[in-house]
Amino acid sequence: MKQQVLTFPNITIAALFFLSAAIAATGQNKTTPRPGVAATAASAQINGENNAAAAVRYTYEFKQPQFQIPRFLIEHDAAGRGRISFERKHSSETFVEPVELSADALKRIVLLWEALRFLDSDTKYQAEKEFPHQGTHGISMQQDTRRRTAEFNWTHDRNAFLLISEYRRIADQSLFVFDINIARQSDPLSTPRLMKNLDTLLSRNGLSDPRQLVPLMRDLTTDERLPLIARNHAERLLKKLNK
Repeated sequence: MKQQVLTFPNITIAALFFLSAAIAATGQNKTTPRPGVAATAASAQINGENNAAAAVRYTYEFKQPQFQIPRFLIEHDAAGRGRISFERKHSSETFVEPVELSADALKRIVLLWEALRFLDSDTKYQAEKEFPHQGTHGISMQQDTRRRTAEFNWTHDRNAFLLISEYRRIADQSLFVFDINIARQSDPLSTPRLMKNLDTLLSRNGLSDPRQLVPLMRDLTTDERLPLIARNHAERLLKKLNK
């Protein structure tokens, strides 16, 4: 009868000899994967995914000195993790907050970058007619050693326009979260106005992913520091978000 040969990847020769003897002694031909090997493989996979995400960086910057938010900068990796930094008018302070894009928002953004073929293209997105009073948009992408930046204040390129619109939604959603959290601590009377602004953003599709706000809205409905009108508004918005 021909003897069956079993192989065990990632196991040393000494370990293979020991396992073969154990199988012969017990008459079993089943093995249990070593926890250490499985944990190492899982860790390697996670590290590989993190390195791949870190290898690509996306950046969007908006500048208009006359606006209440004269400048903001969004930076993120291929996994949607990053930060937003912004300034207030008449203030020299720069605020920095973490950003994590939802899976849906990240998918839309990555598809638009791919549609632009940004790193392989030298397309000028600036339209012939300029509108500098509306602000300057800067988009940038870096992959390994390759990097490209483009600026424009108005464009007829559909994908470029949709891309900056997505980043505008990310900024507006992030700024609302920042403002409402500050207001809860130091200026609760301003929360009704902030809730009204959020309602406007929601009605005109001005948020990156409204579902990300569900935990915050739920918390606002029971925050007794807020005026009743703000809590009631949060409850109405929560119902909209849950639909």
